[in-house]
Amino acid sequence: MTRVGEPDTLADFIPLRAELIGLAYRMTGSFATAEDIAQDAFLRWNATDRSRIEVPRAWLLKVAARLSLDHLKSARHRREQYVGPWLPEPVLDEAEPPQQVRHEQAQDLSVAFLLTLQRLSPVERAVFILHDLFETPFAEIASLLGRNEVACRKLASRARARLGDATPRQAVPDGEARRIARAFLAASRNGDEAALRALLAQDVVLHTDGGGIRSAALNPISGAAKVGRFFAGLARKRTTPPAPLLHLGRINSLPGYVTLEPDGLPQTTALDIQDGRVVAIYIVRNPEKLTAVRAGLRG
Repeated sequence: MTRVGEPDTLADFIPLRAELIGLAYRMTGSFATAEDIAQDAFLRWNATDRSRIEVPRAWLLKVAARLSLDHLKSARHRREQYVGPWLPEPVLDEAEPPQQVRHEQAQDLSVAFLLTLQRLSPVERAVFILHDLFETPFAEIASLLGRNEVACRKLASRARARLGDATPRQAVPDGEARRIARAFLAASRNGDEAALRALLAQDVVLHTDGGGIRSAALNPISGAAKVGRFFAGLARKRTTPPAPLLHLGRINSLPGYVTLEPDGLPQTTALDIQDGRVVAIYIVRNPEKLTAVRAGLRG
């Protein structure tokens, strides 16, 4: 309990929590890990002499970045040994948004952008996210990383070059998003290759993440014909009724849905749509990445 005359550390922290989760989520790709990092940052904040902290937001962002870097070091071996395509943990848009930042790119939580961030080394990612997305001065980033400002500027420049054109795509209107998501769900359930071809871009890419725990394609599948045959094959092999629809909405800002699969576990499907056609499909089946989704649906 806060004594009279003492600062309310929780009240000071709560407005910044979403930003800390946003930073850690972009760094790690895991919403659950990001929440843990935000909680750890709060514990450190609570145990610190805050009279010596001039800018709480900057201090907390740097703590979250350091904790994220530490997590990535410990998780490096697991990521290298990951079975099949790795996708970030999905977030339903109805959940608390893991950011409160103004810039358009900083608001982008699409799977494509999160995967693009994974091209960067952890240090490049930290510099880019802190500076370009969360407006942290290079001087503060330099003190965090133990490097000089010139080196941090070079890391940021290198990160931008590696990211290339990662500007957010124009959002699909809700009506069109729901129409295409429903049509894709029906066509994929029925294995209707003709209907799928009408929905898919010719160069569509399917990514399925089972993490070696649930069945999934071990490599991305490219091209409308191959993707159509993939879903047609699944439909032919199905011996149970189609998976019930649990949720229709946006997943990581993309049109998508959650289904309850025959094994009793959920599956998320997010669709990247451009010019009315599906250009990428992101399916997450790894149960370790669906904890937040299950909690959100129960809520």
